[in-house]
Amino acid sequence: MIETFLRFARLCAPLVLFAMLPAQAFADSCPEDCSEPAPPPVNIYGHTTAGHLDAATAGALPRIYVPNRSSNSVSVIDPATLKEVDRFPVGSKPQHVVPSWDLKTLWVANNGTGRNGSLTPIDPTTGKPGKQVPVDDPYNMYFMPDGSAAIVVDEALRQLDLRDPQTMALKSIIPTPTCPGINHADFAADNSYAIFTCEYGDGGLAKIDLKNQKVLGHLDLSKMGMPQDIRLSPDGKVFYVADMMNDGVFLIDGNSFKEIGFIPTGIGAHGFVVSRDGKRLYVSNRGSHKMEQGRAGGPGSVTVIDFATRSVVAQWPIPDGGSPDMGNVSADGKQLWLSGRFDSEVYMIDTTSGTVTKIRVGVEPHGLTVWPQPGRYSQGHTGNMR
Repeated sequence: MIETFLRFARLCAPLVLFAMLPAQAFADSCPEDCSEPAPPPVNIYGHTTAGHLDAATAGALPRIYVPNRSSNSVSVIDPATLKEVDRFPVGSKPQHVVPSWDLKTLWVANNGTGRNGSLTPIDPTTGKPGKQVPVDDPYNMYFMPDGSAAIVVDEALRQLDLRDPQTMALKSIIPTPTCPGINHADFAADNSYAIFTCEYGDGGLAKIDLKNQKVLGHLDLSKMGMPQDIRLSPDGKVFYVADMMNDGVFLIDGNSFKEIGFIPTGIGAHGFVVSRDGKRLYVSNRGSHKMEQGRAGGPGSVTVIDFATRSVVAQWPIPDGGSPDMGNVSADGKQLWLSGRFDSEVYMIDTTSGTVTKIRVGVEPHGLTVWPQPGRYSQGHTGNMR
C-alpha cells in the first residue's frame, strides 16, 4: 500500500510542479525556435521615394540644370513647359551639376584642363549662379556620408581631394595611383567604404576606406574595358558598374570585392539612374564607344533592369538616334531626364511608356541634375540621394 502511494507521488510530482509555474514562464518560452528575429530588410533608397522631400529643399524651383561641356554654360529647363528658360556662363568644361550634402546648393564642376578648374555654386531658390571657387580638376564631386567633407574627384592627378563642404578649402588628399581616370563612385550601405571606377588604363575599380582615408584594394574586371557610373543595389549587396566598351553592366560583391556577374545592355553603357520607387535601374547606353566627338544620331538607348531579379525588363531606343548620358528622375518618378552628349539635346523619357521628348541645349551636355529631389542628404554626382 505504501509502495503504491510513493510510486503514484513520484509520477504526479512533475505534473503538480508544471501546474504551479507562473503564466509568464510560458510566455517567455520558445516552443520551436529561440533564435533572434531576423533584422528588417535593408533598403538604402527608402528615404528617396516620392513624398520625402526634405525641408532644406523648400523654395527650390523645379528645374533641370544641364552643364554644356563644350559651351562652358549651364542650360536651365522648366520641366512643366519642357523649355529652356535660362542659360548662363560658368567655368571651363563643366562636367556635372552636383547637389550639396545639405541640399542647399548646386555645384557645377568645371573640369578645366587641370589647374584652372573651378566650382560654380547655384542657388536653387533662384536658379542663378554665384561666384566661382577655384578648385583643381573637379571632374566630379561626392560627399563624405556625414557631410564633413566634399570629395573632389581629381581625375588628372589620380587622387581624391577632401575639401571643406562650404568653402571648398583643401583638407586632405587620398592618393589613388592605381586608378587612372578615377571617375564615379557609390558608397556601401553602412558608409564604411566607397568604390570608385577607374576609366583609363586597363579599367577596374578602387575600394576606399572612408574612415582611415586610404585605398583598400584594386579590382581588375574580367574583361578589359572602360568603367563609368556605379550604383549600389537597394539591399546594399551588389554594386552595378556600367562599362562603355563592354556594352553592359558588371555586378560586384562590395564586401568581398569580387566580380559576380555581367548584364548586357546596349552600345556604350554609361550612366545609371535609380527609379523613384527604388526597384529599377535605368542604364543609359550612349550608342558609341568614343569619349568625345561621337557622331550625332547614334544608336543610343535606355535599358531598364529589375533589381530583384537582376534582369532586363525593358529597352527604350532613342527615336531617330541619340546619345543618352547622365541624369536623374523627377521628384515624382514619372520623368527620366538624360543629357544627349553628342546631340546637343536633353531627353525627357516617360518612365511608364518610354516615350521620349527632345529639348535643344548647348554643345556636349553632360551630367545634368533634376532639382529638387527626395532624400535626407546628397552623396554627390548628379543627385545620388540617401
